[in-house]
Amino acid sequence: MSEKVSVIVSVHNVAPFVAKCIESIGNQEYQNLEIILIDDGSTDNSGEICDVFAKKDNRIRVIHKRNAGVSAARNTGVEACTRDDICFVDGDDYVIPDYVRKLFLLQ
Repeated sequence: MSEKVSVIVSVHNVAPFVAKCIESIGNQEYQNLEIILIDDGSTDNSGEICDVFAKKDNRIRVIHKRNAGVSAARNTGVEACTRDDICFVDGDDYVIPDYVRKLFLLQ
């Protein structure tokens, strides 16, 4: 059985980029993921974009909170995750398809 990995994404006003970010995580070669999107008080439609992806992929959870900065958003994600293996991605970044596998030396 493969270990599940938590990917925590801090999201704040990154509407032009967040879909590509989420897609790049969802399309990882290593699929046993828990994806936690922390909408850190976005005033654009970043949070709504996250909600759309969560409805399509049961690995994704969205937490909406007041803006407190990237560190607080990441801490919220750590508190919410169910795994010990955790990595972080910013909402305006995207990752290569083998990012998680190589990061944790899986498979």
